[in-house]
Amino acid sequence: MKLEEEISQKHFRNEYHKAAVNVVYTFNWLNNHNVSFFKPLGITPQQFNILRILRGQHPNPATIKLIKERMLDKMSDASRIVEKLRVKGLVERNICSHDRRNVDVCITQKGLDLLSQIDMRNDEADQKFSALNPEEIKQLNDLLDKLRG
Repeated sequence: MKLEEEISQKHFRNEYHKAAVNVVYTFNWLNNHNVSFFKPLGITPQQFNILRILRGQHPNPATIKLIKERMLDKMSDASRIVEKLRVKGLVERNICSHDRRNVDVCITQKGLDLLSQIDMRNDEADQKFSALNPEEIKQLNDLLDKLRG
């Protein structure tokens, strides 16, 4: 559906303005799908992002600083999210052996198992983009990369 119909706005200042609104609207649309996708699994998209970062580091630990640098949502409170994952048994936190000011975070086997379960649903997650063919997906990625410059 066209943006104008989705938000009941007929006119935009120009195509740049429309593109800005469209990107924000589409982000929220995609984010709502992600929240719904992860809710039955008991995690949020931000928690999933941290688990994926930790899986990429596995078996080595990651500091909170490294996690913050790699997170998709730079405004998220990584320490708070890690604590929620710890309470769920998906990660472990330990004082860093060589710098007591840092905390080492590692994904647990339970966290790895949850990610494996999510991996089996990748096709379902990809369906959000089914209206675009592979060439269009590549073009979209290229345009978004170009936009961020």
